[in-house]
Amino acid sequence: MPNPFRWRADGVAAMLCWAALAGLGGALITIAFHAGIHAIQRLFAAQSGQITQVMGGLDWSLRLLVPALGGLCAGGLLVAARRVSRDKHSSYMESVAIGDGRMSLGQGLLRSLSSLCTVASGGSIGREGAMVHLAALWSSGVGRVLRVDTAHLRLLAACGAAAGVSAAYGAPLAGAVFVGEIILGAMSFQNFGPLLVASAVASLVMHWTGHYAVRYPMPDLQVMPIELLLPCLALGVLAGVGAAQFLRTIHAVRTLFARTRLGLPWRLALGGLLLGAVLTRLPDMAGNGNRVVLSLLHDDWAWQIVLLMLLCKVLATALTVGSGAVGGVFTPLLFVGGALGMLFGQVLAEAWPVLAGQGAVFALVGMGAFLAAATSAPFMAILMIFEMTLSYQVVLPLVLACVVAYFVSRGLAQAVMYEVTLHHEDSQALRQRLRQARLDSLLRPAETVVPTTAPVRRAQEMFLDYPVKYLCVVDQESHWQGVIAQQDLTRMMLGEVDVAAKTCGDVLRLDFVKPLYPDLSLDEAQAQFSAFQGERLPVISRDRPARLLGVVYKSDLLERYSQLKRAVDNEDAFVLSPRRGR
Repeated sequence: MPNPFRWRADGVAAMLCWAALAGLGGALITIAFHAGIHAIQRLFAAQSGQITQVMGGLDWSLRLLVPALGGLCAGGLLVAARRVSRDKHSSYMESVAIGDGRMSLGQGLLRSLSSLCTVASGGSIGREGAMVHLAALWSSGVGRVLRVDTAHLRLLAACGAAAGVSAAYGAPLAGAVFVGEIILGAMSFQNFGPLLVASAVASLVMHWTGHYAVRYPMPDLQVMPIELLLPCLALGVLAGVGAAQFLRTIHAVRTLFARTRLGLPWRLALGGLLLGAVLTRLPDMAGNGNRVVLSLLHDDWAWQIVLLMLLCKVLATALTVGSGAVGGVFTPLLFVGGALGMLFGQVLAEAWPVLAGQGAVFALVGMGAFLAAATSAPFMAILMIFEMTLSYQVVLPLVLACVVAYFVSRGLAQAVMYEVTLHHEDSQALRQRLRQARLDSLLRPAETVVPTTAPVRRAQEMFLDYPVKYLCVVDQESHWQGVIAQQDLTRMMLGEVDVAAKTCGDVLRLDFVKPLYPDLSLDEAQAQFSAFQGERLPVISRDRPARLLGVVYKSDLLERYSQLKRAVDNEDAFVLSPRRGR
């Protein structure tokens, strides 16, 4: 038996090594991207650090203009990226999920520089988008140099994406699950194993280089009281409704910007200018909002301020994303979810004093639930909040809220955060429809039908007009009677049997074909076709007497099976099989 772990460029052992290389590259790219942010900040502000602090130290006029200039530069880079490559799969998600894993180097670098300009100039968007894209680009390049096949190239690019998420958030498990749950749409260990290796190596490199820190440390978090579970379920419902509205808002703002008919650079500049108007009064709305989330979790905030921050962050993110900026949305989602959870906890504490002092818990649960609902990835959201806090105490209420939020959001929202989510859902729905398809979906009208009272000569003429093996015979009420086989008429003529005086009802047969029924499955119909050497079979009702409903062609049945196979192959193409290449 061949050894599945023999050394080949696309063997299992080699792929685990390439996954580790993807993790190393993802971590180093994350460190370099942060350095790029600080370099740009020093150019326009003569200082670097948290973007909210940088913006807070600027004059109001610069707070207004810097995001607009950043948007103009970001838009110009995006236009240049389109000219470099017109590949429709411009994002790493599309390249992995529905592409071949090949990513344009020039386009990827320009898009990432565009995101860097947006982030460094205060755009309300996450940093992780460009980091993950660059990590996937690095891994795709490694795979192309190694000349691995398409399935393994897609998997290797996916490993880079997982490494990027792991390095950006210090969440190796969530990084692997993010790619498996959202991008690949599958969690089989054949592809999940390399994702875990890439995420783990990226996290180790961040530790070794001193760039790892718990994102939201909660050392004083106590064991959750049982009274919290029911309110957390209610918070999950609220987060699901809020996430659905958040997605609608992003879509509406994007539509409004598109209606301006401005070029992409000017559209992004306009979005930056409007964002700058917000920042002149609220510099804390700049960037991804990480510093504000930390403050929400550890400081006391008046509910009026929390509500103001919540609404302004939604507006700031909608202006940035809606104008066409590229980047991540994880941290803005965490901001909105945390503010929503904190506000929910403050209102609830007024009506139920026993829950007073649990605002941080509700903020964490709100962060996870809102992230789960907006990204359609509840498992990833649960793991990410846990890894960013290292607080197991919050897991149980977080699980309940995330699951509820996911189903509420998907039931209400007409849009999704990631288009590949719809691709996977459409593919799964197609497979389900094909598996449950019944024969009546393939039914065609029967053209070669003769009544029992017709003379045999009419059947002879029909055989001359149609190259078929048999004709269907029905009575005056279209009830099924049987078939006339061409071979029977040929034998009669060769045997000099006088058929001129006979009717079709005199020469029909019941045993030549076994008719089908409309409620049969495709597998059952295929079994009957296997026993019949012909292209079509009649379909009759189960009434007594039965009625002729039409015919089904073998070619149609095979085409339906081919559709099912293609749907399955599209989902399973990136599964790393130990036996591949035998």
